[in-house]
Amino acid sequence: MTIRVVIVEDSPTMRAILMNRLSKEPDIEVVAAAANAAEGRQMIRELDPDVVTLDVEMPGMNGLDFLEKIMQLRPTPVIIVSGATQQGNDTTARALALGAVDCYAKSEMGQGMTLEDSGRLANMIRSASKVRFAPRGAPAPAVPTSRIASQARLSIADRPRLIAIGSSTGGVEALQILLSDFPADCPPTLIVQHINERFAPAVARTLDQNCPPRIQLAEPDMPLREGNVYLAPGDDRHLGIGGTTSLHAKLRRGEAVSGHLPSVDVLFSSVAEVVGAQAVGILLTGMGSDGAKGLLAMAQKGARTIAQDEATCTVFGMPRAAISLGAAKVVAPIGHIARHAFSKAA
Repeated sequence: MTIRVVIVEDSPTMRAILMNRLSKEPDIEVVAAAANAAEGRQMIRELDPDVVTLDVEMPGMNGLDFLEKIMQLRPTPVIIVSGATQQGNDTTARALALGAVDCYAKSEMGQGMTLEDSGRLANMIRSASKVRFAPRGAPAPAVPTSRIASQARLSIADRPRLIAIGSSTGGVEALQILLSDFPADCPPTLIVQHINERFAPAVARTLDQNCPPRIQLAEPDMPLREGNVYLAPGDDRHLGIGGTTSLHAKLRRGEAVSGHLPSVDVLFSSVAEVVGAQAVGILLTGMGSDGAKGLLAMAQKGARTIAQDEATCTVFGMPRAAISLGAAKVVAPIGHIARHAFSKAA
């Protein structure tokens, strides 16, 4: 099946490069290329593409404002392709929080504009084409009464010692919703989000600015304290935990696990081993199955385990895999997950 792509890019040179390189992929067809948001809006409306690649800095409406309009009016998988994303700045984090599936950097080399590995962009487009958004205006499904947490706040004795979260495609948007519901004095929380390391600092900054707890990148041997959320740096190191009386972050180099480095499975397995039943594991939207086995390990140790439901996932792959293993004790919409993590189960 051919993946139909619309390119929105103000630079004629970059439009030509994108069209030329993507046209060499046998399963990708560039059906149109627009120079600005107004042209892009018309092309998306008329051609209904599978994926849109979108520049950020354009005349008239900029790419981020246009992205917000797309996600409100005609949700479509969007990949940001822009020089503005190269240094991992806040533009990238905002794009991901608005619902962009991924971000791809273009760079200046020699006399002309070139892309980094164009094969990676093609693979991003293939992955993005599999994303399915809930229909606009569709309400989140009701959570079965048996799975709704009571409103009673957990006592200190019942409070989890640590929370571990895994996410991938669509995860930055989901994390912003989830962490906005976290209390400022939440238990120490660790996150593995599948993201390029150049974008991780910006994601941490954006989440920190918009959520009650302090959110930062994890560092080796960093003590894990209440009111703090620690995001994996996204480089070639797995994130786990160590310690007994007091906990600390562990970052170690290694091979990919479940296809990823860092891996959610590694984080969850480490939490299962060190914290056991005193932990909460949360698996959010993402492609593939990373985190499913680790969440099962946490469940088998008695931890509370939660998976995001299909209706509110950008991609249901990771939660689906965990549910099929029986690893998720609760399945809930993204807006209800914090209530399950911080309240007594019914």
